[in-house]
Amino acid sequence: MKRPPKPPARADKVSLLRYMSLFRKDILSAQPARLYRAWMAEFRTPFFRSFLVNQPDLVRAVLKERADDFPKSDRIGEGLRPLLGNSVFVTNGETWKRQRRIIDPAFEGGRLRHGFPAMRAAAEAAVQRMAAHSGETLEVEAETSHAAADVIFRTLFSIPIEHEIASQVFAEFRHYQRSQPILNLAAFVPLPKWMPRFFRRDTRASARTIRRLITRLTTARMAEIAAGTAPDDLATKIMTTPDPETGETFTTEEMVDQVAIFFLAGHETSASALAWTLYLLALYPEWQERLAEEAQCLPELLPEANGSAQAAPDFGVMAKLRLSRDVFREALRLYPPVPMMVREAQCPESFRDREVPKGSQIVLSPWHLHRHERLWERPDEFDPGRYATDNGKTCLREAYLPFSAGARVCPGAGFAMVEGPLLLSYLLRHFRFALGAGPAPVPVAHLTVRSDNGIWLRVAPRLSPDP
Repeated sequence: MKRPPKPPARADKVSLLRYMSLFRKDILSAQPARLYRAWMAEFRTPFFRSFLVNQPDLVRAVLKERADDFPKSDRIGEGLRPLLGNSVFVTNGETWKRQRRIIDPAFEGGRLRHGFPAMRAAAEAAVQRMAAHSGETLEVEAETSHAAADVIFRTLFSIPIEHEIASQVFAEFRHYQRSQPILNLAAFVPLPKWMPRFFRRDTRASARTIRRLITRLTTARMAEIAAGTAPDDLATKIMTTPDPETGETFTTEEMVDQVAIFFLAGHETSASALAWTLYLLALYPEWQERLAEEAQCLPELLPEANGSAQAAPDFGVMAKLRLSRDVFREALRLYPPVPMMVREAQCPESFRDREVPKGSQIVLSPWHLHRHERLWERPDEFDPGRYATDNGKTCLREAYLPFSAGARVCPGAGFAMVEGPLLLSYLLRHFRFALGAGPAPVPVAHLTVRSDNGIWLRVAPRLSPDP
């Protein structure tokens, strides 16, 4: 029986140096197979202890019930500091709470409806770009990256990806992806703040370039806000929202930090999820056809005789894309874009009758939790229908974390669950996707879960015979 690809597990016991080497190359294959069954696992280094936690009540305690006792660990963020600065992704405590008070209103439910036309325009543009390669075998991660970046720029700054600065940011970020390891030395060894972090020269250069370009966009938007000419998009909403407790708004530098993480989280994670979803639908063509039929509620995108486009769907169309949502949800289960999250114990704890010292790293792994053999039925199988079962509903509540959970849940979670199914439906409305030649892609974790050598699919117009 065909199953979605899964990375190989390492040997159960390896040396610290071997583990560090494996971890820097890929988080997923650096882990032992027993983590898919364990409720908790301990890992010791000369510098710290870490505990991977899969037991649902412990996960709930760390992320929801006692979140202040388990702030985000600095170790993972160390490698991203040159790009993200002091963004909401890496901060803790009162700084983080202030940032969320300003950011969260921009992602409330009503704002999703407001930003829907920009998402739809990006989806239509993705169809038009894909049409230029119809009949070819494409590396779809590159295509989904382009589409996701387009969504971010259209919804955040009301500009398409073809805009001069937007296209430069996108191109530079592709370079940043290739040069940025998931961890640097400070993730394993606690270094004092004054000590250099040994970032690669090209990584630092890419980060500086991206931040310089984002600063240009942010400064221009601040001038438009002052002049009363700014569009009503996410950037304007965030930049004009005062902290309800202090009345302060973000400075330009603070906004650059936040835009950097919006681009990283909103573009990189969405691109990963959409690419894996298309691969799964090529692997399971019966589901692809069901989604294509559902997507008939979307327009053809063909101009009418008088040159005007067909009427565009409004936000209400999302209620008709239920299968697309379930398929996208299942892809996020099998290939969660952010495979692991790390918290730090602020005080001594006891988990499963085991001492957890203060300062221990608490690892929450969506990758292992989503495939846990003692929680999910048939955890390694692709089954979008599972969420209608009792087991699926229970696991959705207790063992499903593609956007984290609790106070630090991704503010863009609702945004992503509109963007993903919408882009997917537009693409399937117009194209068929089939497996390309060569071996199946192997998931690896870099900034997000991607394929080791890309995801290659054959694309054909839906009106033509199967490719």
